[in-house]
Formats: sequence, structure tokens, C-alpha cells
Amino acid sequence: MAAERPSPLLTVYSRNYCHLCDDLISGLRALQARSHFEIAIIDVACDVALEARYGNDVPVLVHGDRELCRHRLNESLVTDYLVEIG
Repeated sequence: MAAERPSPLLTVYSRNYCHLCDDLISGLRALQARSHFEIAIIDVACDVALEARYGNDVPVLVHGDRELCRHRLNESLVTDYLVEIG
């Protein structure tokens, strides 16, 4: 019996009171209905290094070291990427 592969963890770097962040996260949650992945949401304002790296240039969606989207969700790119990584 093969072990089930864990779901990929996609990370959203965001901040409170950011409508683009809210839109991207909402789109990801809708995409979860069709694809298996987990979402981690990190507020850049809570970490000095992340604040320096991203500032107001959020949201940013990453998987590991690979940036997938910045500012707006590219649903087809994320879907293709999830298929690619299995």
C-alpha cells in the first residue's frame, strides 16, 4: 500500500487591511475545492525581515522558494503548477 503524498503547502505573504490579499486568499480557498493543497498565511507586519523584504508589495504566493503570484491570483498558473508537482 503506497503512502499518501502530503498536500503541498502554499504560503501567502500578506498584511491586514489589504483588499488584494483578501482577494488572493479567497481565490485560493475556492481553488482548494478542485485541488489538494494547504494554505499558510503570514502577516509580513509581524516579522521585521519579511516587512523589509515585502513591505507593501503584497500579497505574494509562494511554494518553497518559488514565487507563483504577486498582487493577484493567476489561477491557471497555480493549477498548472500543482499538476506539475503532482
